[in-house]
Amino acid sequence: MTRFKIILITFLSLLAFAANSLITRFALEQTTIDEASFIMLRVVSGALFLWLFVTLKKHKSPWQSGNWLAAAALFIYAVSFTYGYGLIAAGTGALLLFGSVQVTMTIVGYREGERLNRVQLIGFVLALAGLVILMLPGISAPSLTGALLMCISGVAWGIYTLQGRGASNPAASTAGNFIKAAPMAMLLWFIVNLSTNNTINLASDGIICALLSGIVTSAIGYIIWYSVLPELKATQAAIIQLSVPLLVTLAGAILLNEVITLRVVLASFTILFGTILVLTYKKSKLGLAKK
Repeated sequence: MTRFKIILITFLSLLAFAANSLITRFALEQTTIDEASFIMLRVVSGALFLWLFVTLKKHKSPWQSGNWLAAAALFIYAVSFTYGYGLIAAGTGALLLFGSVQVTMTIVGYREGERLNRVQLIGFVLALAGLVILMLPGISAPSLTGALLMCISGVAWGIYTLQGRGASNPAASTAGNFIKAAPMAMLLWFIVNLSTNNTINLASDGIICALLSGIVTSAIGYIIWYSVLPELKATQAAIIQLSVPLLVTLAGAILLNEVITLRVVLASFTILFGTILVLTYKKSKLGLAKK
């Protein structure tokens, strides 16, 4: 793969990830679609598209790929992500999501025997502090419920990502996880439909947003990201994703008229700088590696 193609595909992947937050926030704020319908349409449409893709590519059968723990984590991520964005600004939500993902993966790494040096530990504390800054009470504080939901979505996405480590066929594995998560999303939609006395509103503009989220920014976004991932070092891939919350924050201000507060700026700097320290300052870089 040429350098230009790597840069182009990476850029398109980041746009897809950022657009997912913006589309979800727009759909829940500007259309009449409800959260359960959005989740169901997003997951089911993504599953159908991915099944068709891996079938045409003659990959390993998606029915035999993925696993139920990853599918459950994907479902929990989709639910908390969607309900959270019904209560919180796009940029703030992306920061909470991203920060929670990094904290989750760092904690899991520690449990698996990975140890942080002093600089990395400072970075981890900074990332945690950034999350706390966003959630502290105050005039500009986001909805506490929305913030907690976005943190849950980050933890779930971290678990989903860790479950996918070492997948021999990422496209088939992603398709399998979406297919397994689809019945969960349909069951949620059915339960909410019953509990609200059939008041779920499948608005046409909301449907378009959900399908865009499921097919374009989720299914296609994951496919192109996984296609370029082998060309990137793990640290490069992680640091590149740091740009997603910034893209969402700026786009949210421009497209959704969201306000960029001092709290968001301070939290952004703390979370992103802390994460860079954790990702880049390996023991060997500090001369602390064992001989």
